[in-house]
Amino acid sequence: MKKFLLSENGTFYKANLHSHSTFSDGKLTPEQMKKAYMEKGYSIIAFTDHNILLSHNYLSDDKFLALNGMEIDFYEGWNPDFVDQGKTYLTWKGCHVNFIALSPDNVVQPCYNRKKNHVIGTGQKYTDLIKFDTSKPDFEKIYSGEGVSKAMLEAQQNGFYVVYNHPAWSLESIEDIKNYSGFNALEICNYGSCILGIDDYNPKIYDDVLRTGKKVFCIGADDNHNHVPLDAKDSDSFGAFTMIKADKLDYPSVVKALLNGNFYASQGPEIFDLYYEDGKVYITCSDAERICLTAGTRRAKAVYANGDKPLNSAVFNITDEDVYFRLTVEDKNKLHANTNAYFLEDLIK
Repeated sequence: MKKFLLSENGTFYKANLHSHSTFSDGKLTPEQMKKAYMEKGYSIIAFTDHNILLSHNYLSDDKFLALNGMEIDFYEGWNPDFVDQGKTYLTWKGCHVNFIALSPDNVVQPCYNRKKNHVIGTGQKYTDLIKFDTSKPDFEKIYSGEGVSKAMLEAQQNGFYVVYNHPAWSLESIEDIKNYSGFNALEICNYGSCILGIDDYNPKIYDDVLRTGKKVFCIGADDNHNHVPLDAKDSDSFGAFTMIKADKLDYPSVVKALLNGNFYASQGPEIFDLYYEDGKVYITCSDAERICLTAGTRRAKAVYANGDKPLNSAVFNITDEDVYFRLTVEDKNKLHANTNAYFLEDLIK
């Protein structure tokens, strides 16, 4: 029986699920970001300013969807007031996590601390707009497996989609990440870090996480701050994105697709069809140099383009021992599109 891993029906919408505006340390207003990204074919932006959750519903229309979110940060040996504790900013190890609201009306900020909620940049003047649950005690951010997990789980329980961000920039390894519970997805590519020269394309980290038994998705995102012009070589916009296949461009449909993993991450290549049938996985895509299968074991397989003829499809056998599989499309510019991981026990169900 054929099982579509990316829905047979629906439309792909191009999304940037990690962004910063003038509501924190970004240089573009949300309105400017909407205009710039729509000109590049995007339909969705999640506004995830640092430690500030605000409604951007006013930006949404029949061609564009604003998702409301925020980025929360945890650091080792650092407090939110930037008190010098013998370390510089570049040496702080930490963890950044995005919370994306599952409802457009959910703009009550989780994990809030009245005294220690640190909004950076121009966002400091907007702190009076933050809504939080006054009946809850102040949330203490502690950089530890337990502390970060507590925030992730609280966010999930309060109606947020949780994304673990840029492990390379954060100086974290699988030894740190394996201790976190409560995230829906991780950034397999953070373009803002890559443009700085940090290797934050993270397929190895994704596999490490999956092999601990965590069933999480992967996204691509810019993490844009736009401190240079959009057309500059070191612009941090338009380099990594998530293609979400939804029934229509509205908040409930896009959230449903995110929760169901009906999307893929990309730096450029497109995936058109992806399905599983009779022990094989089938993929069609834009022009590629190779398509790779990665399994939950050591088993892997790659199919290559033949001479000057591009590769546009592949079929891979899946074995009972694979645990999970995921596919990677690589084009002639060494840019990648990454599917989510699919666990065999779920496919059998």
